[in-house]
Amino acid sequence: PVVHEITGFINALTEDEQVDLVALMRLGRGDGTIEEWKDLRREALEGRNGRTAGYLLGEPMLGDFLAEGLDEFGLSWSDERTTPIN
Repeated sequence: PVVHEITGFINALTEDEQVDLVALMRLGRGDGTIEEWKDLRREALEGRNGRTAGYLLGEPMLGDFLAEGLDEFGLSWSDERTTPIN
């Protein structure tokens, strides 16, 4: 059920949002630096194949990499909700 829920969430993102998510994961993984953000985004866009969710979920350390990527932007991840559940 969790994979289905995350897949649905990722698939509901716009193309730009999916590109940003892939680039953020790659930034956190160390594939580039914050100064190379445009290059990471371009590479993510060029590699799009309609299977973004599967690609991301195939990365065992996805959560850690996304958190590291956010850290590069000076944003911290927390488990506290920033928006209410409707």
